[in-house]
Amino acid sequence: MHTQSYEVEARPEDRTWRSETLIVLALSLGASGVSALISFVGSVTRPGALKNQAATLVGSQAPGRPWLDLAWQVFAIASALAPVALVAHLLARERVGLPAIGFDLSRKGWDLARGVLVAAFIGGSGLAFYLGVRAAGFNLTVVPESLPDVWWKIPVLIAAAVQNAVLEEVIVVGYLLRRLGQLGWTPTAALAASALLRGSYHLYQGIGGLVGNMVMGIVFVLLYRRWGRVGPLVAAHALIDTVAFVGYAVLAGKVGWLPTG
Repeated sequence: MHTQSYEVEARPEDRTWRSETLIVLALSLGASGVSALISFVGSVTRPGALKNQAATLVGSQAPGRPWLDLAWQVFAIASALAPVALVAHLLARERVGLPAIGFDLSRKGWDLARGVLVAAFIGGSGLAFYLGVRAAGFNLTVVPESLPDVWWKIPVLIAAAVQNAVLEEVIVVGYLLRRLGQLGWTPTAALAASALLRGSYHLYQGIGGLVGNMVMGIVFVLLYRRWGRVGPLVAAHALIDTVAFVGYAVLAGKVGWLPTG
């Protein structure tokens, strides 16, 4: 009896979406994940406890040269958003655009209100978690900013916070979940991939950065699936980072509970 085997060929669009997704990640947060892993290996193999090492998030690029420093800061923020422009282009080619993932101004008040609520919950619990894991020796001391005291310091910190929020939520939640769904991934597998990716590029901060951001990633995916929009997540993330950056700039060295590295 002859048995004929059949191979299911991948649809052309599947191959396109798969390669497209890998390229987007290689140009953005996937590459950041690899960089964070290398950085973490360097930290754990360096003499001394992790908590005695510092991970600076927004630092000076040209110490003592404020105008050149400002130019580098603006360049870094703008270039980091290039993958978001690529995602916008790719979604436009699908004839859906960024509104398909809920990144538009059609419901800006609704997005902001929910973002404030999410930020209040995630921000407070995240700070407590960070202080705990750092004290336990599983995390580096996170230094949110080390910019000089110049006129553009606060605007740059706010811009950096917004850039982080837009880049991460558009790519790690909206775009990635859309593509994985189109490729036939189960909702659970897609959630795990998104959360693991978010945790991976925070590994340079230590195990606490990895685990804490994976938990945040799970929460954000669940909220995205409930609301169908990344807008509230962008708002929440931007508020969390703005409070962290500006709060550190104001409080560092003035309160005993805030590690300064």
